[in-house]
Amino acid sequence: MCFSSSSFSADDEALIKKVNQLEKEIQALKDSVNSADSEVELTVDKKEDTGIKLGGAVRFQYSYEDYNDDNTSRGGDLDFDVFRLDLNGEVGGVILSAQYRWFQYMNVIHHAWAGYDFDEKWQGQIGITRVPFGNLNYNSHNYFFSSNYYVGLEDDYDAGIKFIRKTDEHDLRIAFFFTDEMGGIDGYVDDRSDRYSYDIVGVRANDEGIYDEPDNAAAEHNTISLRYAYQLSNVELGFSYLSGDLRDSSSSIGERTAYAIHSDAQFDRWNVKLQYTDYEYDFDEYSPSIAVGAYSFYDSIPSEAKLYTVNVAYLQPVEFGPITSLNFYNNYNLMTDKSGDFNNDTIMNVLGVAISAGGLYTYVDLVRAKNQPFVGGTMAGDSDDWQTRFNINFGYYF
Repeated sequence: MCFSSSSFSADDEALIKKVNQLEKEIQALKDSVNSADSEVELTVDKKEDTGIKLGGAVRFQYSYEDYNDDNTSRGGDLDFDVFRLDLNGEVGGVILSAQYRWFQYMNVIHHAWAGYDFDEKWQGQIGITRVPFGNLNYNSHNYFFSSNYYVGLEDDYDAGIKFIRKTDEHDLRIAFFFTDEMGGIDGYVDDRSDRYSYDIVGVRANDEGIYDEPDNAAAEHNTISLRYAYQLSNVELGFSYLSGDLRDSSSSIGERTAYAIHSDAQFDRWNVKLQYTDYEYDFDEYSPSIAVGAYSFYDSIPSEAKLYTVNVAYLQPVEFGPITSLNFYNNYNLMTDKSGDFNNDTIMNVLGVAISAGGLYTYVDLVRAKNQPFVGGTMAGDSDDWQTRFNINFGYYF
């Protein structure tokens, strides 16, 4: 949900300065929309502590779903989405970034890490921090992210340690995660589905339903993640790799691997994100699907698949009351080559616009999809039916 800075070719110098300033304001606001994680900002050159600043957001959402008869009969639904608080800053040279979220149905940690800038290029982080994988900060522009998010490969947060080396041309991130953000298989939690990030919570038995709590619990363990990106003029080219152990309550039961090739390009006001992702959960006893948990419910995904995303956005500065910019986008997602007998792909296309007006940030999304979570389906489904969801999510960020 964020994009890199632009270089404008307009002849009007005043317009160029205005657009550049807008981009800075929008970037800062977008970074706060889903994450206050400021890992890309190395702060070693600061002479004084910034202190710890309190921020947050409150969001509401309207949705109209053609696959939900009760929803359509009411003309859609308007609901409270989330209230959150952020802590960000630096004391004594040690950086803090943390965020907690309150939903109607669950309360969750989003991220919480302490960091230190070793020099102007190297930063270390320890705690619940973002897994460095794929296009950052997001492989999407819309409210629903990309399909990568629903298999735990976009905006995912786990517990471990990470090192970042960033220069004008090179961006290297190396991380080791002991467990997921909830402590893994033996985490002290009431419900393993109450989490922000999608993670494995079990291995599906043949007689289990797609949304059942899994009988065979499992979790991520000892995961290594590596991401490298090279900035070539206005195009970032990158490669990501992830590998880790899978455990039940007593021993290792397999391993998981994933890799991605990705690019993020800025052409004047146009932003283009491309990504190819390949993942596999390799269990000692094969299962075509695994159980994942997030947003207070259990779901299932194929144990292996390939994902393709093509995202295009155009930023238009405006002067209309408090509205300062419109970011138009179309995000296309395809999951194919699924394990087992899943013959029908997961496809999601999101056509929308993000509206910036002071502290108010609004997503207006028209989603067409099949076998896609939150759009009438599941990635472990095998339907050939298309579903439509019209969604408006608006939030005030402070």
